[in-house]
Amino acid sequence: MSQVRRNLLANYLGQGWVAVMGLAFIPLYIRYLGMEAYGLIGVFALMQAWLALLDMGMTPTLNREMARFTAGAHSPQSIRDLLRSLEILCFTIAAGIAVLVWTGSGYLAKGWLRAETLPTAVVAHALSVMALVVALRFVEGVYRGSLFGLQQQLWYNATSAGIATLRHAGAVGVLAFVSPTVEAFFVWQGLISVISIAVFAARVHRSIPPPARPARFSRAELAGVWKFASGMLGITLLALVLTQVDKLILSRMLSLTAFGYYTLAATIAGALYMVISPVTQSIFPRMVELSTRGEEAALTSVYHQGAQLVTVLTAPAVMLICFFAAGAVFTWSGDVGLGVQTAPILVPLALGTFLNGLMWMPHQCQLAHGWTSLAFKTNLIAVAVLVPAIFWAVPRYGAVGAAWIWMALNVGYVLIALQFMHVRLLRGEKWHWYLRDVLLPLGAAAGVMALAAAVQPSGYDSRLQWAVFLVVSGGLAMAASLATAGHLRGRVTAAISSMRRQAQTRARQGTHQN
Repeated sequence: MSQVRRNLLANYLGQGWVAVMGLAFIPLYIRYLGMEAYGLIGVFALMQAWLALLDMGMTPTLNREMARFTAGAHSPQSIRDLLRSLEILCFTIAAGIAVLVWTGSGYLAKGWLRAETLPTAVVAHALSVMALVVALRFVEGVYRGSLFGLQQQLWYNATSAGIATLRHAGAVGVLAFVSPTVEAFFVWQGLISVISIAVFAARVHRSIPPPARPARFSRAELAGVWKFASGMLGITLLALVLTQVDKLILSRMLSLTAFGYYTLAATIAGALYMVISPVTQSIFPRMVELSTRGEEAALTSVYHQGAQLVTVLTAPAVMLICFFAAGAVFTWSGDVGLGVQTAPILVPLALGTFLNGLMWMPHQCQLAHGWTSLAFKTNLIAVAVLVPAIFWAVPRYGAVGAAWIWMALNVGYVLIALQFMHVRLLRGEKWHWYLRDVLLPLGAAAGVMALAAAVQPSGYDSRLQWAVFLVVSGGLAMAASLATAGHLRGRVTAAISSMRRQAQTRARQGTHQN
């Protein structure tokens, strides 16, 4: 099995488990804490997203440079000096984050968030604890990026799955048996983050050969990656504005309860990234190696395989949400009202997330070539359009308006931004991406779901009935999508034939031995 396929399998098993852990316990969080306190968890996610800006491109830079190290572009000394330099920067920024959020917790509790039943003191205390947790999660990104670049993805995902189990199942245990408060929830999250940082840091340092001298802070190493890192910083800044400004405005304008519903819909839609991310994370180091060596034909093949795989794996899920959003939420939570409240927000958010995910593979191709300016310029134009649209839509249409703006933004990316990318990179491959990598698999999944809509359960009386219906419909949509994906269909057929031949060979060998 190739390195890419091993990484892909590891990412799906590991990150799939992480996603299951993250989603499975949300109904229990809501049960123990209530929707308003769950809204604070949404604020926590929002805070993490915005503070990723202070990463300054460190995580993707380390991912890329560690991959270049494996391709021979760095010595053990230079890569260790770069790692140490970025570690020092990261821990300094993390300390600043903790102090900043802690000092601002009182204002956020009184002047920004709109709690209706939670006392202001409780909200302020939760935000203070949240400050430390956010800083710790910020530090985790440096080591995660390093491990992916070093192609330590099998180990990372196995370890991450175990940590996720502790993080989410342990949180429920704390809420059930220790203290059913949002402060206790965040204390537990902080403890687990300390453990994960220690484990990931030790693995990164063991995975790099020892240098001639101890690693140290190096301005020269930082200068060598600054152009790429600064480009990633600009992209991150604009991406955060594009993807998080809706939540920022909603956190100010809506009650914590209403914001909790929006957070829930965004969390479910964001689960699509758990399907997309393993593909791009597995393929990106390989794309960097091929770009570094100038092997454009092989890079093109990997690009289309990855793009087609993203569509095949996500199109059935997003079509299922589009046709049966309320039923899917009901099946997951057992709460009919939760499904009814969430569905109108969930559908456009899921569509927008799907379209955004389609652009990940083209974006990874750009980064593999060290080209960051296109994403920066595209996002800059999008911000100039999006922010006024958000301020116009949210006061009039609330959370639903913000969700549709998110979808419209990503329609623009797919229809416009992709044109510029293929003018410079992978010439002649644009229509291959549109037709074979996206439209055919997506159309097949949509067709199956349209037929399934005619036989869907008539009400919300049985979770089991809905579960069976959704699993069967999703499986048929996945099969139809795969059948129309030329790159993947051929590889799957070849893999099945190979396994069949191996089984026949083992059977013949067993017969001869007898």
